[in-house]
Amino acid sequence: MKNKVVSLREAVSSLVRDGDTVVIEGFTHLISFAAGHEIIRQKKRGLTLCRLTPDLNYDQLIAAGCAKKLVFSWAGNPGVGSLHAFRRAVEAKPPALELEEYSHFGMVARLSAGAANLPFWPLRDYEDSDIPRANPRIKSVICPFTAEKLAAVPALRPDVTIVHAQRADAGGNTQIWGLMGVQKEAAFASKRVIVVVEELVSESVIRSDPNRTLIPGLQVDAVCVEPWGAHPSYAQGYYDRDNDF
Repeated sequence: MKNKVVSLREAVSSLVRDGDTVVIEGFTHLISFAAGHEIIRQKKRGLTLCRLTPDLNYDQLIAAGCAKKLVFSWAGNPGVGSLHAFRRAVEAKPPALELEEYSHFGMVARLSAGAANLPFWPLRDYEDSDIPRANPRIKSVICPFTAEKLAAVPALRPDVTIVHAQRADAGGNTQIWGLMGVQKEAAFASKRVIVVVEELVSESVIRSDPNRTLIPGLQVDAVCVEPWGAHPSYAQGYYDRDNDF
């Protein structure tokens, strides 16, 4: 088993490049603030940031000048409030940030298509919605079986996906439990994958509980050990969400 453990600084330096399309996934739970902060420290530029629910982590990246575009479905900080840097960038004249908006399931569908190596994903959830008028990348297709008109969204294949997890072994076999987002789909859709973990464990621990393995090591390029790396979001079994912070 190849040892993929490196520092977060080294992983970001070698795997996140200026102009990349970057996904930092996690849904309220297991959001890799440590990775976002390292991207800021290294002054990465021209990034297209993609995420279902961009929150404070992406707001900080926008404020630091790392992002040129945001591809998203909803923006805000649950329980805390608005994203102020995001709003300033969008309301600037001219706008300092490009936007590409989908529904939540539209983003799930894009990553699912990327993970399955499909060019697009059909869905129904844009019926009677004005989102397609704001986003010309949302198209329509005719079902070859029912002749029904469906919406279609293009596959999303990020250059790099970063996920935070409870634990992994040195080979990158990654275990997550608790509230899930689209970490698996994003990892399988991506060209490069960085896993940031609370704890590095032996392969025998991973093998003893295989149902928790969400991302296999074959899909992972780097494993970074960063306890508390998701703070102020939470990591089930390690620490709670810290709204006061």
